[in-house]
Amino acid sequence: MRRRVFRLLVDPIACDGHGMCAELFPERIALDRFGYPVFSDQPVSPDLLPLARRATTMCPQLALHLVEANASGGAGR
Repeated sequence: MRRRVFRLLVDPIACDGHGMCAELFPERIALDRFGYPVFSDQPVSPDLLPLARRATTMCPQLALHLVEANASGGAGR
């Protein structure tokens, strides 16, 4: 059975730069000088998935998403 792989995505139009995601998930999310999230496209490790889910759920603008990556390495829908 293939292990599910997840990545973070942000909707730059919806994001207002509240910074809550970086407070909730500092292991993977930093803020740029304007307060908007920056993070790598690396998969979220299984041990960090609960923190990633909490950050996406608590985003005031619902701009942060945790998406399953498809077999080719890109984000799935």
